[in-house]
Amino acid sequence: MLFGSHKNHLPTAEEALPGRPEREFAVPDRHTVLGNPLLGPYPEGLEVADFAMGCFWGAERIFWRADGVWTTLVGYQGGHTPNPTYEEVCSGMTGHTEGVRVVFDPARVSYDSLLKLFWEAHDPTQGFRQGNDTGTQYRSAIHTHGPAQQAAAESSRDAYQKVLTASGHKAITTEILPALDRPFYPAEGYHQQYLDKNPAGYCGIGGTGVSCPVGVGPAPEK
Repeated sequence: MLFGSHKNHLPTAEEALPGRPEREFAVPDRHTVLGNPLLGPYPEGLEVADFAMGCFWGAERIFWRADGVWTTLVGYQGGHTPNPTYEEVCSGMTGHTEGVRVVFDPARVSYDSLLKLFWEAHDPTQGFRQGNDTGTQYRSAIHTHGPAQQAAAESSRDAYQKVLTASGHKAITTEILPALDRPFYPAEGYHQQYLDKNPAGYCGIGGTGVSCPVGVGPAPEK
């Protein structure tokens, strides 16, 4: 993965790269594993969840394997630069995370279950890094769609913090922010379902080994 010289500083809107009004590359029509369209509009009744947890190659695979997930795609979210490229995001001058958009059927998999996958699959205490990957684009984040997701994400964070603290881990640094006004910009085609196309490819995802409380409601008092 590429690293820039600004990997430990989140740029302000004034500092960020200017970007462009339209995406300068094509995004594939369909998911290589699930077979469904990558870009919306999505079928009625499905919901969208956005997560960032380090390198998006491995993160996406975790979610496309989950029962009830209709499609996944990787992209850039939470920054200032419109329609960024991978190289721009890796420069540290856009402010975006490497994110995964998860489109799911809530009748088959709950948002709480997706949150549990999110927390357990990475280390949310590392700030601007994930494992050996260092940079603001690798920070942990949840971008929520509506008040119910916001409340569930915050509740799950508080529950997981209790068990992490009891296990000797540091404070969670995960951003939990509304997706509204934080557009999700799909990444280049070669990043989509990267580990399906390259089964032996790089995957930097790794959790703390601490289980998130089932149901991710309030953790039991210690």
